[in-house]
Amino acid sequence: MIQRIQSVYLLLAVVALVVAMCSPAGYFVGEGGVASYPFKPLGVEWAEGDFMSTWGLFGILLLSAIIAGCTVFMFRNRKLQMRMTLFNSILLIGYYIAFGVFVSVLQDDANTFQLGWALCLPLVAIILNYLAYRAIKHDDDMVKAVDRLR
Repeated sequence: MIQRIQSVYLLLAVVALVVAMCSPAGYFVGEGGVASYPFKPLGVEWAEGDFMSTWGLFGILLLSAIIAGCTVFMFRNRKLQMRMTLFNSILLIGYYIAFGVFVSVLQDDANTFQLGWALCLPLVAIILNYLAYRAIKHDDDMVKAVDRLR
């Protein structure tokens, strides 16, 4: 059962989340557009050497990647597998809420924020979780239909 399409979707979600953990989600651009400070999931390092930690975002992405990776191996319990993919999607929606809070707290009048390409990767993971959920549901419906015929 590991070779099913939902396993491919979940593994692609893990890859997307690992790349999102390692890449900056955006940039704070200083006055006049001269300085650029990357906003990574672990934090922002300002020019003065100050480091503002945002480890919560990294934790959410790490937890989500672990859940998606473990969900691949729950093929014997389809109901739990469906619940875990749904929980993972809700967790990633929480990531976007926490990201918005961190950006609004860290942004001041001197800095503007520009989105990075890595910010779309958790959204890709949400879509892949949805596709995996549909495939798991399809398998569950097929098993129920076969059980009815016996």
